[in-house]
Amino acid sequence: MELTSKKNARSPTRMLLKASEYWMELALALTVFVAFIPTLLRLADGPWRTEQEGHGPIVIAAAAWLAFQAWQKSRTNLAKCDLAQSELSKGYSTTAATIAGWIALLVGLATLAVMRSQDVLMLETAAQIPIICGAVLLSSGWSGLKTYAFPIAFLIFAVPPPGWMLDAFTVPMKVMVSDWATEILYRLDYPIAQNGVMIMVGPYQLMVKDACSGMNSVFALSAIGFFYVHEFIHNSPFRSVAMLLSIVPITVAANFVRVLSLILIAYYFGVDAVEGVFHDLTGFLLFAIALLLFFLLDGILIGLAAVASRATRGRRSKSA
Repeated sequence: MELTSKKNARSPTRMLLKASEYWMELALALTVFVAFIPTLLRLADGPWRTEQEGHGPIVIAAAAWLAFQAWQKSRTNLAKCDLAQSELSKGYSTTAATIAGWIALLVGLATLAVMRSQDVLMLETAAQIPIICGAVLLSSGWSGLKTYAFPIAFLIFAVPPPGWMLDAFTVPMKVMVSDWATEILYRLDYPIAQNGVMIMVGPYQLMVKDACSGMNSVFALSAIGFFYVHEFIHNSPFRSVAMLLSIVPITVAANFVRVLSLILIAYYFGVDAVEGVFHDLTGFLLFAIALLLFFLLDGILIGLAAVASRATRGRRSKSA
């Protein structure tokens, strides 16, 4: 029986089937890549040059790395199964996967073509998700889509958000950060006044720009947060939820410190000291601070979980 299965595995028909599957997967991958070359060029020439969307290439690189890790894991799992089991899992709902794959692929390509012709970059970029889902369904079926679900979903962070959404959140956050900074410095007897996002301190007048609202850091830190939770936090739903919910408060706090620092620098060293390169450097510095706070919070949660676990074991040992 074992010799028969090995003989069937090496038969010309099976080898031809494997070769056709390989070439189909390669053709689908090339189709997706070629379809998105113009989109990638537009992103590189536009949003990816801004502070707000500069994390886009990193997101795509991280998604590719996650997909490679998922592929390695799936190959390892398949190697542990015998031939019959692997064939059964691959053949599960083959017809349904093929139909769903063609529907997703054609809908994604149609969306890509229409949005590119109408110059709607957000939806043009988002069309990559159904296209990739369709390609995965056609090549690997439902099990493949389950394997690559997170890397595909992670690409949502590479989609540039529309301007109206940014304005809806950026303006209130700028005003809130300005209010907090002005209120604290006023209570510390600094000669400061505020009119919306305009801040008058001493003889100088400053305007809180969009970069100081925190929205830039929110998108980048959200991508890092989901990546971190997926890769490094397992079997701890509370810790995962706490880390994800902390992203916005940490970002707002870091940008509040940034605005406060810029106001004090302008007051003591003049308004020219906060323009240009120094303004951008404070953005990178405070993003680093936000990351440090994020990882520090995770360390605190790990410590609290360890203390709670020891306390629980202590109570159990006493009751026993």
